[in-house]
Amino acid sequence: MCDNEDDLYRERLPDVWGAVGSKARNCCNMRAVHKYLPVTDWLPKYQWNFLPMDLVAGLTVGLTAVPQAIAYGAVANLPPAYGLYSAFMGGFVYILLGTCKDITVGPTAIMALMVRPYVNGNPAYAILLCFLSGCIITIMGLLNLGVLMRFISVPVTTGFTMAAAITIATGQVNSLFGISSSANGFLDCWIHFFGHITETRRNDAILGCCTLVLLLLMRQLKDLPFRFKSVLKYTSLSRNAVAVLVGILLCYLLKKDGNLPFLVSGSITPGLPPFRPPPFHTEDAGTGEVINFEGMVSNVGSALVSIPLLSILESIAVAKAFSKGKIVDASQEMIALGISNVLSSFFSSMPITGSFTRTAINNASGVKTPLGGAVTGTLVLMTLAFLTSTFAYIPKATLAAIIIAAMFFMVEYETIGEIWRAKKRDILPFLVTVLCCVFWTLEYGMVVGIVFNALFLLYKSMKPQCSLEVQKFNGIEVTMADLKGSVDYAAAEYLKTTIMSHVTVRNGDSGTCSLVVIRGHEIASIDTTVALNLKSLREDLSLLQCDLLCWNWSIPAAGVICRMDTKLRSMFKFSSSFSDLMQTMTSKEAASCTAVDLSQ
Repeated sequence: MCDNEDDLYRERLPDVWGAVGSKARNCCNMRAVHKYLPVTDWLPKYQWNFLPMDLVAGLTVGLTAVPQAIAYGAVANLPPAYGLYSAFMGGFVYILLGTCKDITVGPTAIMALMVRPYVNGNPAYAILLCFLSGCIITIMGLLNLGVLMRFISVPVTTGFTMAAAITIATGQVNSLFGISSSANGFLDCWIHFFGHITETRRNDAILGCCTLVLLLLMRQLKDLPFRFKSVLKYTSLSRNAVAVLVGILLCYLLKKDGNLPFLVSGSITPGLPPFRPPPFHTEDAGTGEVINFEGMVSNVGSALVSIPLLSILESIAVAKAFSKGKIVDASQEMIALGISNVLSSFFSSMPITGSFTRTAINNASGVKTPLGGAVTGTLVLMTLAFLTSTFAYIPKATLAAIIIAAMFFMVEYETIGEIWRAKKRDILPFLVTVLCCVFWTLEYGMVVGIVFNALFLLYKSMKPQCSLEVQKFNGIEVTMADLKGSVDYAAAEYLKTTIMSHVTVRNGDSGTCSLVVIRGHEIASIDTTVALNLKSLREDLSLLQCDLLCWNWSIPAAGVICRMDTKLRSMFKFSSSFSDLMQTMTSKEAASCTAVDLSQ
């Protein structure tokens, strides 16, 4: 023993430093390096025969990424170049920090749609959102907050994905038919379309509809019984590039006297993306007034919560879908995604995340390592450096067809069917999420879906599994109450009311119910509110000349009540059968004792 606190401190100091040193060594060993920098794990094991597959996959994904990036830039109401900027940096960063070889990080339709309301013709807001979202996601990853994603159920995520697909596809209907529109939202887009349907441009409508049909047909090429399956496979995977090439050729060949036959996306700023810090102040597009950092953050508001969470959700969902039996380290994926956003913001990027479409193409192309992302990024750079003048001829109808075709397969039709077959009640949060996202906004619709789904859990906890059965033993009427699972505060009042109502009715109809036995061998736990309500229930039953016993409760559950009030220890009885319990009750010697210690 030590005589004073100083001696105690000096005695324990070596143990403290030993523990600190052990943790420091664990943080600095190679296992920790492999965890936080996965490239150090897979790169030394890289084989040269992986390189052709990574090159083919990277090029195939790049042929899809370029037209999609331009299209998603338009969805976000940004100049086309900003979509390409967003597709550039993510792949390079993910190579170093990502854990899933198939994932491609870049602009997505959902992120573009989420950013659109805050851009309002000023790309500075999109870039700042990219930077701040990246910081938030990185901090959440470092704090291991990936567990938050467990609170978002499959019906809610499926409903959100379907609503986003509907909203994005609807936003492109006007462009598909050559109708100029700045409408946002599901209803506004359709109202504008039918109100201006007479403004449909014939050339754009024909090109858009034919391109849409072409894309859907080319998607099915890989399933045809053809000898050279690989040719059909890669032709199908590169269908977006084929559609863009056809649109550019038609636009260039059919122009007359400098007049283009179709509405085009506009010129793309040539050259590599500029490297500069994200903007922490900007000018109002209308008044020219300087808006400082606080004003910009105030303007984006709830997007600082919704965009990071949806970015994490989309990326981790993609990682889990293509992990192929491997455990996905959600926190490390969040770190990789967050740093990708932070660094991309220095290249004028809007918020990025894992893309399901491009990841599926990457996987189908046989990618072996994350190195394929570098090939995709290089192809985007080459496009910015050498092909910007060519992409200025991309018709808007072609881009609209590419986006709409992608949205057809973004909806998880099989999952909707599985939800319906598994538990029809889960269709309700799915429908609530879809309707709120479509007719309100995506971020608020997501919140409503999560809250609505949580109400199911709350409702279930308010009504625990409780069955009441009346038995008689030697002329004594006994009510047996069976409880199962965890009983918490939400169910406390329901339990008390149910038992009191039953006893009151029995006493009024057929005499007296002199004993209530709550069988609790399947009760996992209770809380203080339940304990207090059981104490109150015992007192109320005593006024009706009825006693309350708790039979064969688990020690943890019974201990909550006994620690609260030691006088209630006599309420707990333990025996192997109901007859043994009743015999114990009628025995004076055993009426007030129990052999189980409930004080721990």
